Amino acid sequence: MKLIPSIDLRGGRCVRLLQGDFARETRYDLEPMSLVDRYVAAGAPWLHLVDLDGARDGTLANRRFILDLAASRKINLQVGGGIRSLQVVEALLEGGVARVVVGSAAVEQPQAVADWLNRHGAERVCLALDIRLQEGIPMVQTRGWTQGSALSLWQAVDLFLNAGLRHVLCTDVARDGAMQGPNVDLYRECRQRYPQLSWQASGGVRHVGDLAELRALGMHAAVSGKALLEGMLSDDELQAWVRG
Repeated sequence: MKLIPSIDLRGGRCVRLLQGDFARETRYDLEPMSLVDRYVAAGAPWLHLVDLDGARDGTLANRRFILDLAASRKINLQVGGGIRSLQVVEALLEGGVARVVVGSAAVEQPQAVADWLNRHGAERVCLALDIRLQEGIPMVQTRGWTQGSALSLWQAVDLFLNAGLRHVLCTDVARDGAMQGPNVDLYRECRQRYPQLSWQASGGVRHVGDLAELRALGMHAAVSGKALLEGMLSDDELQAWVRG
């Protein structure tokens, strides 16, 4: 299992939201590119980059930064937030983004997303299925976690198995930014139900103990932003985990 550093952008700045709530934002006094350089120096082959403006509004407000970074070829970019049309998918992939991360569109236009998977291949399209537990059932959230849906996590995954789905990034919204540890029970069930998929765990990672627990489950990757920003994972630990 490898650790993928994450940067969330809002208005061109590095931020973190607590449990997906735009009203509970922490802004960090860090230039996004300096943070990228830190992760590159640690040897990270991948960076998870989220355009929060795009996730909420459907328009990639930080697209220029994303495309400039992609063109630099410093690091493989996995980009999400507001990717809801084939035009945006292809603009990002053609601009050098290694993998697009699709969330709301997977629920709202599943046939189109299945077509994107078929057209561009399973390595270049990742589903972001963000969930809130409702009576123990993981229900998918959309529009930057501001809206619920009628789909469970399992129903959403089933929609794309025949399209060759491989990568799924799953976030328990209640854990995101809360520093309470990842939802291990959820990810254990993900692996039990769909062992053929490359699961990425997001939300709640605090320290290397959490990473070791996710690795023991057989997770493909863990995505972490806040623990790195706040020094709970050191650069030495980052360097040890980014390549798996």
